[in-house]
Amino acid sequence: MEPSLRTLLLSKARCWDPDSERSYQDLFDRIDTNKDGKVDVAELREGLVAMGKFRQGAAQKIVLSGDHNKDGSLDFNEFTKYLKEHEKKLRLTFKGLDRNNDGRIDASEIQQSLTELGIAISREDALKILQSMDIDGTMMVDWNEWREHFLFYPGHNLEEIIRYWKHTSVLDIGDSLAIPDEFTEEEKRSDDWWKQLVAGAVAGSVSRTGTAPLDRMKVLMQVHSSKNNKIGLIGGFRQMVTEGGLSSLWRGNGINVLKIAPETAIKFMAYEQYKKLLSPDGKKTKTHKRFMAGSLAGATAQTAIYPMEVLKTRLTLRKTGQYSGMFHCAKTILKNEGVKAFYKGYVPNLLGIIPYAGIDLAVYESLKNAWLSYHTKDSANPGVLVLLGCGTISSTCGQLASYPLALVRTRMQAQASLNASDQPSMSSLMKTIVAKDGFFGLYRGILPNFMKVIPAVSISYVVYEYMKTGLGISK
Repeated sequence: MEPSLRTLLLSKARCWDPDSERSYQDLFDRIDTNKDGKVDVAELREGLVAMGKFRQGAAQKIVLSGDHNKDGSLDFNEFTKYLKEHEKKLRLTFKGLDRNNDGRIDASEIQQSLTELGIAISREDALKILQSMDIDGTMMVDWNEWREHFLFYPGHNLEEIIRYWKHTSVLDIGDSLAIPDEFTEEEKRSDDWWKQLVAGAVAGSVSRTGTAPLDRMKVLMQVHSSKNNKIGLIGGFRQMVTEGGLSSLWRGNGINVLKIAPETAIKFMAYEQYKKLLSPDGKKTKTHKRFMAGSLAGATAQTAIYPMEVLKTRLTLRKTGQYSGMFHCAKTILKNEGVKAFYKGYVPNLLGIIPYAGIDLAVYESLKNAWLSYHTKDSANPGVLVLLGCGTISSTCGQLASYPLALVRTRMQAQASLNASDQPSMSSLMKTIVAKDGFFGLYRGILPNFMKVIPAVSISYVVYEYMKTGLGISK
């Protein structure tokens, strides 16, 4: 569209009277470029681009929401009805944010409202979000500015935009050390929170199953690879298939999937309780307190389900015919090694939570703030690729920091399967590894671990979005 048309569209969007059918008609006529009396996704997308309001997927969602006769487009009545209903929601949200009823929203009101939603942001971030909506440069947003910003956006309030920036555990990379998911007070009052947990658990299950061969390769390298016994990727996979067939690539995956549900539930409930203990006055939970609460919740969940971690390692390393299943494995360990065997490697596992969760959260917050610093003038919505990129990079950095402890944990869990006569402590085992294989011996198996990050993140995100749609919580 020509620049002049963009000006006309923006003018109509900014100053029409909501009760004037003529204003809606003018806007509809300008978007309906082929003059067939209907606006389809392509025309609406083109109109949004001309207005500078294009957001990925927005045109599809708007047409889907307003298309009552299911013909794939909006006629004038559907178009008008959608905009009027959408403006009502926008007006209610605007009034809710306008705490002092002066007809304008400032940074402190944004900050206060989001704090009550359980989302902690700094004043600097609030100003950046405000700037993305501010047209006249006053650093305050009036009703017309609010309406223009959200008019052709499928969501209708700040909460839906800020929700994108929650640092969640949806991106499942097969490890259990991430900060738990965080829900708003509105989500907690409804049943959306448990639906999101279910969606996350299913996404994690599919993701872990899809990357299980790489996970098994990582464990084999952690336990068996050394300077004198190097295991390569191709050779390792060939060895596994030769020993136990193609299905052996998924050994240990069953219990790895099975432990997702109890761990997620325990971690979520513990996280909420620790947040209340650390912020008894009900104020916003700052980043360092989120880290403390998340680490404590992770430790609580790991303590409860740790025997399943040991079983997962033993089942992953088992030879053909060694165990008939997880119950036979558990019974054998209990009979031959006693109850203590189910907590081998517990200390390095707990210690690994701190560097993983801390660095993961710190890197994510840094990447988020960097993106907001450069892009909030256009939109506070980061988009799918930005979120996936931030989540992948932060998780990878967390893994890099905690990997030596993960390797020591796995070695300790597998000691009986190696027929080790002595049971070295965490520190002595780490010294032995460094002495024999050097510092990089602490990073054995990190290549397949890194190789699974991108497919794991991609699979979990796609499945999560499909599950949210299926459960009726897609935003």
